[in-house]
Amino acid sequence: MTAPLSIGIEGMTCASCAARVEKVLRQVPGVTEASVNLATETATVEGDADPNAVRQAIEKAGFSVPAESCSLDISGMTCASCSARVEKALAKVPGVLDASVNLATERATVTLARGTPAAALIAAVERAGYGAAFPLPTGEAAPAPRPTLPDWWPVALAMALSLPLIAPMLAGLAGAHWMLPGWLQLALATPVQFWLGARFYRAGWKALIAGSGNMDLLVAVGTSAAYGLSVYLLLTRADPAHLYFEASAVVISLVLLGKWLEARAKRQTTEAIRALQALRPLTARVRHDGVDRDLPIDAIRVGDVVVIRPGERVPVDAEVLEGASQVDESLLTGESLPVEKQPGDALTGGAINAHGVLVARTTAVGTETTLARIIRLVENAQAAKAPIQRLVDRVSAVFVPVVMAIALLTFLGWWAASGDTERAILNAVAVLVIACPCALGLATPTAIMAGTGVAARHGILIKDAEALELAHRIGTVVFDKTGTLTDGTPHVAACVAAPGHDRAEVLALAAGLQAGSEHPLARAVLAEATAAGIAPVAARAQEALPGRGIAGDVAGGTVWLGNRRLMDENAVDTAELETQAADLEAAGRTVSWLARARDRRALGLLAFGDAVKPTAGQAVAKLTAHGVATVMLTGDNRGAAQTAAAALGIDRVLAEVLPGDKAAHVGALKAEGATVAMVGDGINDAPALAAADVGIAMSSGSDVAMHTAGITLMRGDPALVADAIDISKRTYAKIRQNLFWAFVYNVVGIPLAALGFLNPVIAGGAMAFSSVSVVTNALTLKRWRPAA
Repeated sequence: MTAPLSIGIEGMTCASCAARVEKVLRQVPGVTEASVNLATETATVEGDADPNAVRQAIEKAGFSVPAESCSLDISGMTCASCSARVEKALAKVPGVLDASVNLATERATVTLARGTPAAALIAAVERAGYGAAFPLPTGEAAPAPRPTLPDWWPVALAMALSLPLIAPMLAGLAGAHWMLPGWLQLALATPVQFWLGARFYRAGWKALIAGSGNMDLLVAVGTSAAYGLSVYLLLTRADPAHLYFEASAVVISLVLLGKWLEARAKRQTTEAIRALQALRPLTARVRHDGVDRDLPIDAIRVGDVVVIRPGERVPVDAEVLEGASQVDESLLTGESLPVEKQPGDALTGGAINAHGVLVARTTAVGTETTLARIIRLVENAQAAKAPIQRLVDRVSAVFVPVVMAIALLTFLGWWAASGDTERAILNAVAVLVIACPCALGLATPTAIMAGTGVAARHGILIKDAEALELAHRIGTVVFDKTGTLTDGTPHVAACVAAPGHDRAEVLALAAGLQAGSEHPLARAVLAEATAAGIAPVAARAQEALPGRGIAGDVAGGTVWLGNRRLMDENAVDTAELETQAADLEAAGRTVSWLARARDRRALGLLAFGDAVKPTAGQAVAKLTAHGVATVMLTGDNRGAAQTAAAALGIDRVLAEVLPGDKAAHVGALKAEGATVAMVGDGINDAPALAAADVGIAMSSGSDVAMHTAGITLMRGDPALVADAIDISKRTYAKIRQNLFWAFVYNVVGIPLAALGFLNPVIAGGAMAFSSVSVVTNALTLKRWRPAA
């Protein structure tokens, strides 16, 4: 390291902790000295050790390193070696734990120890020869661009100046032989070389003084060699047979054309982000003291009452207070049909109010809205690197120096073999020009950007590139039952009292136990009691028993309401109701038993029904058709689970599973060798979602589940699971195709150029075409649609 690394540590409680950390740090390769200050909870490390290795050593010692992440917009990168150099520069900043640079999005994501000055990151990038700036927060509008010349003018001008230079070569194909005067060729080529091509010299020089190379350096050296050879021949020979100004000018023109086409294509890969950002209205109509007035969106606060007229976009997340309407949420959820909204329903900012005036209370604004969170998720996914990109990074790190060496060997070999200096230079130039690493750098990120973008438009939010890459290998999908395959709104389908008791007593006791609970079954019990006009019995000291039920004190005695596991654990006699329970479970009902502790005898039972989602059967059928095994993992009784699974065609059922055991069951399925996806929506599903290779959460479920999962389905439709796997497969296929062609261009092109089969003009065209073809191939993902 050029400067000592200061890193924060959490979890130290005494001097022995500090001593243990010091001892561990001194064993890290590259560390020359380490000291730990217990009072400030920081470690100071000297040497040239990898910051990530330092962090891992601290964590292995049983402590943690508080870290934060930030993003930087990077300007001036042109190829994979540029992004690698920026990563290297950022990684050298003291306090940086990890840095990842995405060439396609031109954004760096940096993980740094808490307290590290973010300004040092910008300084490091600028020292490496590039520009850096902190991006605008999600949800803020970018300043309007100033009017300027169209971005294609350098390409058009370069082509106009180069066309007369290449005209004689084209005429030669038709049998005509002529050449422009040498001074005219010089006049046409010079502005292309040193004015329009100045960007290559500037970027190449910055790379050179930074001790590395990039595409710009290859272009600058190659075209300068062709231009210099032409000037030399023009000045030293009275009547040169051929000049090579067309090679330098046309190569620069083609590279500029390729970069322009590439930039246009890259902008198309971010259309999903721009489309989502365009959903955010600039103003909202706020009602205060009965008066409506339009205010800037940034002036809206949580709790404000907004009015949304027909045809207007919902400005913020809100809850309907008055009115009824249908709302189009298609750009947010992929759902093509409008959704009915009534008082009490939630509105999502960016949706369109179809008809009817809605009055709503604001629940979230700015960066906390659902739309802002969606944009962040898509941005993070598009900025992340897929694991396969690591291979490309390793290649690009040594690519330019190797190409420079091959070009030198090409020149020396041709010069030694033929003595023809002109031919030797031209072949070396062709090697330099065709060996652009742009296609390698763009192959993976452009496919990821296009894939995650089109998925987002259809209601599938992929949080990171690793989830996208893993999803194509999924062999087993594990479904939670309630809220995932079913609507998640159970109702009381039957209430059966034991002999000597009546239905009203059972409902009153059950409702008393469930009073105040937000569990779906509790709400169903309370709704049934209210509908029957039965008042809940007063209960106290209620205690939730995870995976079993609930217990409470009623009239001085303990009463239990829960599943068969709870009854068995407490030796409750259920014989009098076994026949009814078996019939209800066979019909797919979930049965809860009611019993008193003092006599250990069932007082009655409640049977709950939960309608299966209309698309659940279609979802399972689509997965089965693609050879994916399906598993139902639920805490419900086996009879209800088996009935639902049989109706849906699910291969395997794991029933009566406690919430804490779900992750272990997912781990056991992974141990069988398949790549496992877990689909769930509740807080109790979060550990299982984290344990799976790919976690898939329903947006209709809890925030915890969505934060844990790698993929979020923006509408509670299990059919989207198969669609998520499908877009992953197609995206990964594009990545492989792109990498194949990117490597082929160089593996085939460089030897051909070195052997003299490609002139610089053709090499320049091939180089430009390689980048454009890779990006264009990725853009074909935009035509993807979910299977009907």
